[in-house]
Amino acid sequence: MRAGTLRGAAAIAGIGATEFSKDSGRSELQLACEAVLAALADAGLRPADVDGLVTFTAETNSEIHVARNTGMGEVSFFSRVGYGGGAGCGTVQQAAMAVATGAAEVVVCYRAFNERSGERYGLGQADRPMDTSADRAAYAWMTPFGLHTPAQWVALFARRYMHEYGADGDDFGRVAVVDRKHAATNPAAWFYQRPITLEDHRSSRWIAEPLRLLDCCQETDGGQALVVVSAERARDLPHPPALIHGAAQGLGRDQHMMTSYYRPSISGIPEMGLVARQLYAQSGLGPLDVDAAILYDHFTPLVLPQLEELGFCARGEAKDFIADGHLEVGGRLPANTHGGQLGEAYLHGMNGIAEGVRLVRGTSVNQPEGVGHVLVTAGTGVPTSGLVLGGER
Repeated sequence: MRAGTLRGAAAIAGIGATEFSKDSGRSELQLACEAVLAALADAGLRPADVDGLVTFTAETNSEIHVARNTGMGEVSFFSRVGYGGGAGCGTVQQAAMAVATGAAEVVVCYRAFNERSGERYGLGQADRPMDTSADRAAYAWMTPFGLHTPAQWVALFARRYMHEYGADGDDFGRVAVVDRKHAATNPAAWFYQRPITLEDHRSSRWIAEPLRLLDCCQETDGGQALVVVSAERARDLPHPPALIHGAAQGLGRDQHMMTSYYRPSISGIPEMGLVARQLYAQSGLGPLDVDAAILYDHFTPLVLPQLEELGFCARGEAKDFIADGHLEVGGRLPANTHGGQLGEAYLHGMNGIAEGVRLVRGTSVNQPEGVGHVLVTAGTGVPTSGLVLGGER
């Protein structure tokens, strides 16, 4: 898509979620429907208004069942985006393109799962049944050598980043501390009123060295949905629109699923750099124009190279950027003001997009002053995506 074609054409007009728990006590379909209905109510719309649906390839709740169980009618556009958490912002991109091209008028993006009480992604590949897919074949080069779980996969990247740039465990721990600080004042967060210190991080148990327990995101039961409409229509709905100024995906050279170890360097995230270049070109903005960020934080070490790929600091300088307090609410780049996936919930990043909307609306529980533009990222280590959201200019 040509730079500027998508900019400001569509907006997120509604957000809705279930509670975030460790045992929802209900089906994933019910969670999805609850989140979708809550998002539509927030937008001042009815299920019958919906003519588009976008979700993840990993989603267990099919469009037909979500549509039937929420009372939707005819749906003219439906799409799915792959690569786990990397799909998050990509769902909004698909919805925005559908709205901008006239393929649909009201598109709902949704994600729901019982990821704690049901299938736990943190267990990795070891106990999954064998199949003949190309992805499974690729993992066969990793699992026999002890690389079974997401934490183990990320540990290799983290160790190399430490070696190249002199980072240490405290540099990762500061990400966890600031996320938990923000979660502690967010009543929707699982870790509400439970901040941590750097010493708590240092004393948490090893998961896959150099990752400790507090470097790893939660496992969550819950659902989150977003409603995307045209910018013009959004202006007539109850809340200030969160305009989509940029939406992009990125799949890098020699990309693997969480295990891109064969590149010349593994201390960066080139697919996030690709996303960043597109977002800035589409939006006409640069890093200095971004007032807040929602950075995908499934593991703390991968937050640092994101800051560098997105242009907020130079290579190897993210540790100093964070140590100087720039991710705090009063800092240069307030980040994960909802608590992130480390502090609020792990919903494959969809709850982070919702927080981006709240920041634009001015309704975050940790609202910084003067937020005009928010950058949101999706999963790292995989083909990924990103958004730039903003208010009316």
